[in-house]
Amino acid sequence: MGLELYLDLLSQPCRAVYIFAKKNGIPFELRPVELLKGQHLTGALFQKSSSLRRLPTLKDGDFVLTESVAIMIYLSFKYQTAEHWYPPDLQARARIHEYLGWHADCIRGVFGVPLWTKVLAPLIGVQVPEEKVQHNRIAMDQALQVLQDKFLGDRAFLTGQQVALADLLVLEELMQPVAIGYDLFEGRPQLTAWRERVETFLGTDLLQEAHSSILNVMERVANKTFLEPLPEAYPFMLLRISKIP
Repeated sequence: MGLELYLDLLSQPCRAVYIFAKKNGIPFELRPVELLKGQHLTGALFQKSSSLRRLPTLKDGDFVLTESVAIMIYLSFKYQTAEHWYPPDLQARARIHEYLGWHADCIRGVFGVPLWTKVLAPLIGVQVPEEKVQHNRIAMDQALQVLQDKFLGDRAFLTGQQVALADLLVLEELMQPVAIGYDLFEGRPQLTAWRERVETFLGTDLLQEAHSSILNVMERVANKTFLEPLPEAYPFMLLRISKIP
């Protein structure tokens, strides 16, 4: 059995892994997992005691790995992808890890919140208080400012003059609120130009393929064709909603 990637393309980290593998021509078998059906809790792979029951998940023979950053670094070494993704230079690599540390604290749990407040929570009958919605909007604005001023600055990309893992990870995080109508780039010309550079590098066809499930989410909700969560998914959904600050 070759490389397998267990992904749900509604998920930002899953899309980042998918795009990375596709862009680099890495051969893999896609194993779709629907989080809203609770399939990450019930599938055969996820029933094993060693499983963290998280997506994305990589399976390479008997080797199983979770967490998008770990997966992309693993793939970059195994398939010897272009060095700009994860440079061998010590200081360049340190810049990427500096960003990844900040990303985990200030991006990862922030930019996915609007999808939960506007789409996912209402699907299971939960109304997120407006003060939490406003708090999240302020947190996004503050993070975008730091992203632009500290990490991007006068560089072409977040950690240097070539696209790296950091750029792909944050692009996918920003796509969540963009998909439900937030204009994150208004009044931010540096970030707008950065997004255009990243998307040009990745290519229109690949991005359309990866983003098809997220970009039509509001249309599917309006047409009542969006997947209704199954009861198996309620506990993890309620837990995630409870963690919205």
